[in-house]
Amino acid sequence: MTLEIIPSGQACGAEICGVDLTAPLDAETIADIRAAWLDHQVLSFPDQEMSDADLERFTLYFGPFGDDPFIAPIPGHEHIIAVQRAGDETAPIFAESWHTDWSFQPEPPSGTCLFGITIPPQGGDTLFANQYLALEQMPADLRGKLVGQKAIHSAKNAYAPGGMYGDSDKANGRSMTIIASPEAEAVYLHDIIRVHPETGRESIFGTAGYITGFDGMTLEDGWELLTELYRWQTRPEFQYRQSWQENMLVMWDNRCLLHMATGGYPGHDRLLHRTTIGAA
Repeated sequence: MTLEIIPSGQACGAEICGVDLTAPLDAETIADIRAAWLDHQVLSFPDQEMSDADLERFTLYFGPFGDDPFIAPIPGHEHIIAVQRAGDETAPIFAESWHTDWSFQPEPPSGTCLFGITIPPQGGDTLFANQYLALEQMPADLRGKLVGQKAIHSAKNAYAPGGMYGDSDKANGRSMTIIASPEAEAVYLHDIIRVHPETGRESIFGTAGYITGFDGMTLEDGWELLTELYRWQTRPEFQYRQSWQENMLVMWDNRCLLHMATGGYPGHDRLLHRTTIGAA
């Protein structure tokens, strides 16, 4: 089986054709997909009529399942969550802010797989920001402020009872089953500049939202640095825009990317199934 790899021409991303993800893959094909994933950070696979079992099998080619906290799994599949929105929903768009999936965990996940089931006729693109490039092109003065720093990661601003998806969010009629918890208050430290364990390349890891400050800094100084970093790492020249189709699988590398959801599809239902690739 020979993969056709079509680079996006943007800051990252490629489309993969010539493979059937509804059937088991041989070791050579898996290795080729992994190589393309590491090269392009985001891969899209159009025209894949995958079942939930297919999605689970594909995920396990690239690592163990990761833990998905604060969101209930779909019935019968403890490692799949539904990213969904009803056409008449008025709650804020889920994940419409830059982030790295579950960076607040002690061992953050390697990647994410997201499969399009019900896709609106317009809107709903996913944006990615290449953090290899953001670091490589970063001004020396900003990089100097980051070298050796450990960022404080926490889910409290999102998933604590008083957070964005906490008690007040339930009143908005959100269709996703989000389970806010005091456990979201936990904090973990991660180097803000990390070496990718497979490529050996340095990148920025994480952004404001799940990062609440820097170890050893005052809240004010940490927020000032975090704001300066955010403005740099999300610049348009580091971005890739992924448009969606039904039966499309997209996988991305959380170790060197930021991503965010977008809206623009009022009146239309949207449903995707998601798995997490755990740390190797």
